Amino acid sequence: MEKILIVDDNPSILEALSLLLEIHGYAVVTAQNAFEAQQVVQYQNIALVLQDMNFSSDTTSGEEGKTLFYRLRELNPYLPIILITAWTELETAIELVKAGAADYIGKPWDDQKLLTSIANLVELGKAQASNAHYKRQQAEREAPKAGANLVGLVYSSTAMERIVDMALQLAKSDVSVLITGPNGSGKERIAEIIQANSGLKDKPFIKVNAGALPQDLIEAELFGAEAGAYTGANKQRIGRFEAADGGTLFLDEIGNLPLSGQMKLLRVLQSGEFERLGSVQTRKVNVRVISATNANLLKDIKNGQFREDLYYRLNVIELQLPPLCERADDIVPLISHFLPNRELSHAAQRALKAYSWPGNVRELENACKRAGVLKPEGELDEHDFILKTDVMASATTITSTKQEPTKQQLEEAMHAHQGVIAKVARHFGMTRQALYRRLQKFEIEY
Repeated sequence: MEKILIVDDNPSILEALSLLLEIHGYAVVTAQNAFEAQQVVQYQNIALVLQDMNFSSDTTSGEEGKTLFYRLRELNPYLPIILITAWTELETAIELVKAGAADYIGKPWDDQKLLTSIANLVELGKAQASNAHYKRQQAEREAPKAGANLVGLVYSSTAMERIVDMALQLAKSDVSVLITGPNGSGKERIAEIIQANSGLKDKPFIKVNAGALPQDLIEAELFGAEAGAYTGANKQRIGRFEAADGGTLFLDEIGNLPLSGQMKLLRVLQSGEFERLGSVQTRKVNVRVISATNANLLKDIKNGQFREDLYYRLNVIELQLPPLCERADDIVPLISHFLPNRELSHAAQRALKAYSWPGNVRELENACKRAGVLKPEGELDEHDFILKTDVMASATTITSTKQEPTKQQLEEAMHAHQGVIAKVARHFGMTRQALYRRLQKFEIEY
């Protein structure tokens, strides 16, 4: 239950507002002067403040309210404050709104408008506090990583925390690393972290996306080619392995490498030796290889599409990145990174966390770019992101063959899975959005 502080020296106003808010499910704390108000905010968890502009019977300037406003902001800069004003104090109230006050209401007030404003501001306050908590978490997280270069990676989830910690450990060694995960999940960024914190950070870091190259050019791209080695090869070409000599080569979409290229890659990893296409001269390099794929290489091995010996040569250590839908704690921080200084409605946060993000971080970035262009100012709502699948408007429900979970079953599952929405949703065979609707229906905290 959210706790609201009402500050007014008039007992009748305190009583009227307290009754209105308590009827609508809020807990109420009252204060009749600035000192009491500051004590409450300092020692209690207050979600919103309703404060008068004067606390002395012979004062109408609003200066007392102005002083209290700034003191409360010092105590909690994210605390929403609504000012209760008379016409004589309106100019001061507008000044304070410009300084960060959430809203102001005149006397007498409209009950419904006040309740709507309070509900919206309480949710906004939660979002701002959550963002501040994230920033504190980031500072605490990066403290033990003093000196580490995270190449701008934005994350808040425990899953990504483990991945980053492992990447920093692997950076100290020279073993081959295989990074797996769906497209757009951040595999290249993890490779960059390994490189940036390794002993090779000042050496060449060469990237090649095997999935973006025609099959007949992949070998030439990796190992180079002599003039005339293939149609269109009018001059000698240096391959990526030669360019990366002494440093690191990042091979993205390694599963797309043809079998002939896999054999040559295996040889380079074993001996450091290779020949350019069209050449018999053996060349030798010293290159650390980090590879990545979104494919199931073990399945490809069974199907004869990928060499087992190469797989184990590449996969000394595997870092498996989960899809964005399994690390929902990263979504709001990423949006704050892609859309700095923009505010999200609470409904938007919940909807974006519930969306499946099949394109992962890349899709999220594109959605943020669209929202920023189409709505350059103001609070962003879920519909501003124009997602491919309108899961925010309609969620898949449990089919009629499955029994609808009771409130007790939902609470037990939330407890058993420690509140992890994705796991609870899988437990009941429903989408996360469908689960959110049921949690709201039964007023279950999540």
